[in-house]
Amino acid sequence: MPRTLRSRLCSPPSLPRVRTVGLMQPLAWLALAWRDICRAPVLGFAHGLVLALLGAAILAVGHNRFWLMAGALSGFLVVGPVVATSLYAISRALERGEPVGLGLVRQTWLRWQSGHAGVGQHSGYWCLVRFGLLLSLAATGWVVVSASLITVLSPVRVHTPMDFLHHVVLAREGQLFALWLALGSFLAAPIFASSVVAMPLLLDRRVTVLQAVLTSWSVVLANPAPMALWAALIVFFTLLGLGSLLIGLVAVIPMLGHASWHAYRDLVDASDFAPREAPQSGASRAL
Repeated sequence: MPRTLRSRLCSPPSLPRVRTVGLMQPLAWLALAWRDICRAPVLGFAHGLVLALLGAAILAVGHNRFWLMAGALSGFLVVGPVVATSLYAISRALERGEPVGLGLVRQTWLRWQSGHAGVGQHSGYWCLVRFGLLLSLAATGWVVVSASLITVLSPVRVHTPMDFLHHVVLAREGQLFALWLALGSFLAAPIFASSVVAMPLLLDRRVTVLQAVLTSWSVVLANPAPMALWAALIVFFTLLGLGSLLIGLVAVIPMLGHASWHAYRDLVDASDFAPREAPQSGASRAL
């Protein structure tokens, strides 16, 4: 193998610079998210409404098929960073001082993926597809492991959500539920670390999926305490949205989506990488 090719294959990919932030900075991201929602409320709440209706459809179809419902909801939540792509685009446009409307959402999903010729490693479309597939596989793996654990250790068969509630969550000793939570946390941690800033970075800059994932890991390793708080806030608000019969998701989805963009902007300096899409002329603030 030629030396230049060998060195290229062995050398680690270049990554954007990572910043450190204070412990309470995630609260500032939430505040900035609400500012973005107030500036574009219809689009933000429309995203939340669409996803809440999708979640309701999942519940309606799988209400008596617990593991089918669990799988669908897990996949729904894990691929959330991909679903929120147009929310990142809205926050970016507001930051630049560009107009925000339905056309921006349509352009985000239909044009930025094909805005560069070809389908190479920097193609926006294939980056989005690859990352979404990786997250979907992670969600599927969690459901398989979770179902196997409950099937083997539960004293009775679990077929419905009420079975899970009575025989796992509210079991007298609660050891199985504690084990289930611990296993879920263990499997969720690498998913969170891989995706915390990956999708905003993929939207914003011409990087590969590997570069985006490694940057996310770098962010978590450089900011363990703020990222732990951010993860806890995401779980809290997501459970709040689910526990309110999905109504709360109408507000939770845009809040977390916009906040994730501001988290990316605070934590990552990607100015050395080419943008996927140049700012529109007349924007008040360039990246």
